[in-house]
Amino acid sequence: MEKEKRCRWMLMASMTVFGTIGLFRRWIPLPSGAIAMARGLIGAAFLLLVLWVKKEKIDFSAMKGQLGKLLFSGALIGLNWVALFESFRFTSVSVATVCYYMAPIIVMALSPWLLREKLSLRKVLCVLTALLGAALVSGILTGTAQGSNHLLGVALGLLAAVMYATVVLVNKRIVSVKAFDRTILQLAAAGGVLIPYVALTERVDPAVFSWKTALLMLIVCVLHTGIAYALYFASLEGVSGQTAALYSYVDPIVAVLASAIVLQERMSGWGIVGSVLVLGAAIISELPEKTSVS
Repeated sequence: MEKEKRCRWMLMASMTVFGTIGLFRRWIPLPSGAIAMARGLIGAAFLLLVLWVKKEKIDFSAMKGQLGKLLFSGALIGLNWVALFESFRFTSVSVATVCYYMAPIIVMALSPWLLREKLSLRKVLCVLTALLGAALVSGILTGTAQGSNHLLGVALGLLAAVMYATVVLVNKRIVSVKAFDRTILQLAAAGGVLIPYVALTERVDPAVFSWKTALLMLIVCVLHTGIAYALYFASLEGVSGQTAALYSYVDPIVAVLASAIVLQERMSGWGIVGSVLVLGAAIISELPEKTSVS
């Protein structure tokens, strides 16, 4: 019981940290690709250090036959971060985060075809409710869209959600690889695939470098990636999958609150309704369904 309580606190802490990354992206005056590249490479290095401290090694033998999927999903994680960080630039952190949390709804909608899982009536209603919520958040249905930049931010948030949903679906097909090992390789692949992207498409102004920028980057790479992932995976040892799924929604709730309190960003009334619909549908879809007793 004590272990479960400790693991719940660790899970809550990791999700709270994840929920603040939008703030730090706003404060870092670097291109999104450069931030995502550093996050992947430094995050992977930190997790390797954790393994070394624990005197454990990556089980490379378990990765045989899975390497292609691991590298593909890792590359998608890197591109997903770029899309999400760009979304933070063009719209509010709260709107970008709500759009990003369409990912579990996308996974659920595709599960009958890709995972051979049955889609119940409740889950169908959750998908439709979340789609309505996303439309309200975008402002398209209500005429409250705040210009082309806002719509671009919404589109990038949804693109990031599609990429992350794809990562989730690919990960479901990766077997016999420990979650910690898988994450290290995926983070390294995420950072690695962005090296040529950053070199060819982004230009970093040396004038933006300062001790403040360096400190913020260190926080994103070590705290938001290395430490947060380490806490997350350690917490999974003492909680059920259902608990982990429900606690994951601490992330968007923290992001929405941080957007309003720290950044003073405001959502329209319809945007708030849409956010409640998206997050509510996603949470309800994670709850266990009653089974009939014959």
